[in-house]
Amino acid sequence: MATVDHFSHGALNPAFAFGLAFLGSGLALSCAARGRAAGSAHRKRWLTLASMSLGGGIWIMHFMAMLGFDVPASPVRYDVGLTAVSVLIAGVVVFVGLFVAGTGRPTPARLISGGVFTGLGVSAMHYTGMAAVRVAGTLTYQANLVLASVLVAIVAAIVALWLSVVVRGRGQVFVAGGVMALAVCAMHYTAMAAVRVDLDGHWPDSVHGVTPISLELPITLLASVTVVVLAFVALHTVSAEDRNHPVDLTPIRPPGKWLAKHAPAR
Repeated sequence: MATVDHFSHGALNPAFAFGLAFLGSGLALSCAARGRAAGSAHRKRWLTLASMSLGGGIWIMHFMAMLGFDVPASPVRYDVGLTAVSVLIAGVVVFVGLFVAGTGRPTPARLISGGVFTGLGVSAMHYTGMAAVRVAGTLTYQANLVLASVLVAIVAAIVALWLSVVVRGRGQVFVAGGVMALAVCAMHYTAMAAVRVDLDGHWPDSVHGVTPISLELPITLLASVTVVVLAFVALHTVSAEDRNHPVDLTPIRPPGKWLAKHAPAR
């Protein structure tokens, strides 16, 4: 069994991964809170923005943490097709989970069923992403840690959906975003602890796939652009809602002047 290093760049990758998960979670919670306060015409739009933020944050966290994965005795490459599939899985399962929990009355049954579906989906996203890893050998997994990672994902998803329907205010969003980011990171590193690499006994001249560093720049740019676009769309939606429901800012007349104007003639 080959040596596996999950922190080949030190604390940089875990810290960056946590920050991205925190950013995605915080934006998702803000959108979900706005969606609860919005009318039905805007609620679906806010939940869509929330699912894009949370699903994207989870996947970007996973990928940035994976950049710290290294097998010193083998090159590490990635299959682009499977990596793209893992992105789609993350987006779809979080979208479904948030809509199950965020539409209608948020009952425990809705939160649990949505959380189980989302947790299983996030696990599928992670292991699909791991299936994209190419080394000079075979990746296997320790069954008990795989099960533990799935359970952590389900619990984290239930907590995330619960927070999405109860959190209000900036302070609560900040704290809840940190809790969600920690839960996502815990799931990822529990799953990574299950990985075992068995080399095939010789160093191949070519392990098919792209290098991690060749994916780092485009994924980082994609994450940056996505955050900017989501923030812009969220602000635009807020402005549109404010235009549709303007606040009456007409100055209130002092009572004395109003009474004098409307007093009966003598």
